[in-house]
Amino acid sequence: MPERKRITASQLAKRILVPRWIVSLYYYLKDGAKISLRAEVQLSRKLQLGPGCIVGSFTKIKVGGALRIGARAGFANGCFVSASPGSIEIGDDFICGPNVSIVAQNYVYEKVDVPLEEQGKYSLGITIGNNVWVGAGVVILDGSDVGDNTIIVANSLVNRRHPPNVILQGQPAKVILKREK
Repeated sequence: MPERKRITASQLAKRILVPRWIVSLYYYLKDGAKISLRAEVQLSRKLQLGPGCIVGSFTKIKVGGALRIGARAGFANGCFVSASPGSIEIGDDFICGPNVSIVAQNYVYEKVDVPLEEQGKYSLGITIGNNVWVGAGVVILDGSDVGDNTIIVANSLVNRRHPPNVILQGQPAKVILKREK
């Protein structure tokens, strides 16, 4: 049975005792990012926000693995990003609509007689290229790779690798159009 990850006193203190305005000020001074005072972003050395990055209200960013968000990236209200335990790499000029979920984690599920929580977790990581527009309500799952200059239509489910310069739509997302120069 895998051991549950215990939260340290330092992590607990950061989550409970550090006001959100301090988190916003920290990332503004460190990375030049603008985080809403209504957003919930973890303080972590593993989180790197690019200059001009904007995080909207009620967005939650959880860091367990490495999380790098490029320059001029924007998250609308109500998004959820979890780089735990895997890593997430998001390129520059990323546009994210409201209520988008980006989750770099899976449960091991081979044994039907053992509860999922007891079988452990794994992660392949997520890569999102430069100049990507993600529509409202999109879900991007672990192991996904979204190429540069991609548009993902609202309410799509991305769960695999996709080439650059395309428009994706559906559940699961498929290429519906190739973008030409």
